[in-house]
Amino acid sequence: MDERKKRRRLSSAQIIIAGFLAVILLGALLLCLPCATQGEGRASLLDALFTATSSVCVTGLVVQNTATYWSAFGQAVILLLIQIGGMGVVTVAVTITMISGRKIGLMQRSTMQEAISAHHVGGIVKMTGFILKTTLLVELAGAALLAPAFCRDFGPARGIWYALFHSISAFCNAGFDLLGVEQSYASLTAYAGNPLVSVTIMALIIVGGIGFLTWEDVKSRKWRFKSYRMQSKVILTMALVLILVPAAYLYFCEFSRGAWADQSVGERVLAALFQAVTPRTAGFNTVDLTRLSQTGQSLLILLMLIGGAPGSTAGGMKTTTAAVLLLSTLSIFRRRETIRCFGRRIDERVVRDAVAILLMYILLFFFGAMVISYIENLPMLTCLFETASAIGTVGLTLGITPGLGAASRIILMALMFFGRVGGLTIIFAAFSGAQHYTARLPKEKITVG
Repeated sequence: MDERKKRRRLSSAQIIIAGFLAVILLGALLLCLPCATQGEGRASLLDALFTATSSVCVTGLVVQNTATYWSAFGQAVILLLIQIGGMGVVTVAVTITMISGRKIGLMQRSTMQEAISAHHVGGIVKMTGFILKTTLLVELAGAALLAPAFCRDFGPARGIWYALFHSISAFCNAGFDLLGVEQSYASLTAYAGNPLVSVTIMALIIVGGIGFLTWEDVKSRKWRFKSYRMQSKVILTMALVLILVPAAYLYFCEFSRGAWADQSVGERVLAALFQAVTPRTAGFNTVDLTRLSQTGQSLLILLMLIGGAPGSTAGGMKTTTAAVLLLSTLSIFRRRETIRCFGRRIDERVVRDAVAILLMYILLFFFGAMVISYIENLPMLTCLFETASAIGTVGLTLGITPGLGAASRIILMALMFFGRVGGLTIIFAAFSGAQHYTARLPKEKITVG
């Protein structure tokens, strides 16, 4: 009897996947209601399912204009799904349990540990409270900063709603917007030269994308960078590099071309910084991305695949994965047997995980683009941009998503789900009952490179 119970008990990875699937299906059902859309009729099941998946997976790819197609009820459902997806289904469930006064068991703590990529179970409940308070504080502060611009343009009531919606969407790295009233799928292009809106959205994206554990380090250790965890040091260093280097390229190589001659120097700086921040992994844009060169679009694809930090509202392979792969390569070049970083040694198992994640992401994003390109008869680079956006849970688009057929939309939904839940989580869920063997086979050398 005990053995049967053990078999029926779901692993942490399986609980996380089941939670995300349940929220997506519930969200799709709500978006199928007649009151969720403007005008007569209701959304098709595929449109509702795609929108719910994109919301919960905090991606931002859409097949219908969020501002003009969905009603106030539909937009509220989308915002709620974004909030749940950004904080994490498990985090929200644990929060509800805490508020109701019920005891949080070891299984819930273990699942929460895996959901936020914490290193140990101890202090998980306290960490959950910290995540909830910080999230609400940052989102309200962002809304307050955005409110003046939106209230000026849309009136007080609508402006406050827009400010709250875009603050939550930016912090959760979702990329959904309500600014497509005058021009469909316009995103934040109307505010390209507005420093307050651009900087506030960028700050919300960065804060949401550096991860909950990094917040805790910043809170407890303040400016004492040397005392931070190694992971926090890596995350903050990579975040800085992945903002400044792409921004420099975009400013000097992209926005210096004649196609952008109508922009002032200040607008170019803002545009370069914004387009460097948003691919990891927010999905807003302040310029027409189709006007970028193929080199510029390829750079955005790379940034979308890297994504943000583990245990954050962002998706992608994660900045730590890219850092570990880079450090591993450098250690091989220097003929070191161990991988070093900030005076610490990185476990070889972490390197194996990083290689597996990289391979899964590249294969899925490339194979998905090949299939979509074949089905829809579209250029390969355009399809690569769209699949990178989906698997990186970014939401940036070159404008092809609304016109895709059912098969291509299903591929993008699968990539969004994979990117949000995480490749290793899915693998661990699939092979949670696999047997582990302690015996070792004979070792033999194989030449690579």
